[in-house]
Amino acid sequence: MSKILIIEDEAAIRRVLTKILSEESSSYEVTEAEDGLAGIELIKNEDYDLVLCDIKMPKMDGVEVLEAIKKIKPETPIVMISGHGDLDTAVNTMRLGAFDYISKPPDLNRLLNTVRIALDRKELVVENTRLKKKVSKNYEMIGESSEISQIKDMIEKVAPTEARVLITGPNGTGKELVAHWLHQKSDRANGPMIEVNCAAIPSELIESELFGHVKGAFTSANKDRAGKFEAANGGTIFLDEVGDMSHSAQAKVLRALQENKVQRVGSDKDIKVDVRVIAATNKNLMQEIKDGNFREDLYHRLAVILIKVPPLNDRREDIPLLVEYFANRIATEHGNGQKKFSEKAIQQLQEYDWTGNIRELRNVVERLIILGESEVSESDVKLFASK
Repeated sequence: MSKILIIEDEAAIRRVLTKILSEESSSYEVTEAEDGLAGIELIKNEDYDLVLCDIKMPKMDGVEVLEAIKKIKPETPIVMISGHGDLDTAVNTMRLGAFDYISKPPDLNRLLNTVRIALDRKELVVENTRLKKKVSKNYEMIGESSEISQIKDMIEKVAPTEARVLITGPNGTGKELVAHWLHQKSDRANGPMIEVNCAAIPSELIESELFGHVKGAFTSANKDRAGKFEAANGGTIFLDEVGDMSHSAQAKVLRALQENKVQRVGSDKDIKVDVRVIAATNKNLMQEIKDGNFREDLYHRLAVILIKVPPLNDRREDIPLLVEYFANRIATEHGNGQKKFSEKAIQQLQEYDWTGNIRELRNVVERLIILGESEVSESDVKLFASK
């Protein structure tokens, strides 16, 4: 159920808007406020998915209401309702954080389309915030090797800038972790971080996923939908496994980087976006360029800063710290006491060929905690960690 608040001093317009929205969808729960002060009181005590707010009102005008809501509930999208003489003010409210504005009398299609897009955006932002809170503790960079120290130093220098970053390295080395550090240490940390696994999305759907689509653009497109670039507006988009992206999607991503604009599938309308792009790949993109699989111009747009994440075999001195970290995490997850690893067990783990990198080490540590003795021994490692 999407909760919508209408703040409007004219009762007739409130009734019309409520009727239109209620008839459009039974999933819309509409509440009315007769002026700005009443609207602010409701917002203090209730979470709304969308606010429609008139500009000219007694007691408190729409601009003041917008500024107040942005302080109280900054994630709530606000659509301003403007009279003919309020258009300049309406445009100014966009700079102050309004999602959009509609003119009086409201055009039915324009109103409903704006409401759907705003609710889609709110849903994506809320989901991203939930996931960010859920996983933020997982993104710790463990290690004191020279390789990891260099990456940490690079992040400290690069994160506060707007430079695009390409992260390379084998699967399981922690490229996603580097991307999260770059975002969390940037000036965009309070904005969304949207992740897209380009390898996991079918080529025929990647453009819709990235740029959104309009109703009727293809068979299953039964409503307008915002894409990941729009959802990342004001924040960061992380294009994981970017080397697996289709040629068509590559061309559109290149345009988005060049012009800071995207077009939804099935639409010719430009949508401005303010997004920092971080990409990652396990492929040799220079070879992919030679083979005709990746655009060279896109590579140079993405690889303003290049960060190479080493395989675990190149940073074996970090394995004791990683084992301790994973042992603590796994004990917490399982609700058990932490198991210690003997010195010889650690030495044995340092001698392994970690083709699966940190991801494989984490799985082995979990297996040893479950199957090993109260203190994980060298013999436990030989018995349960062997390949």
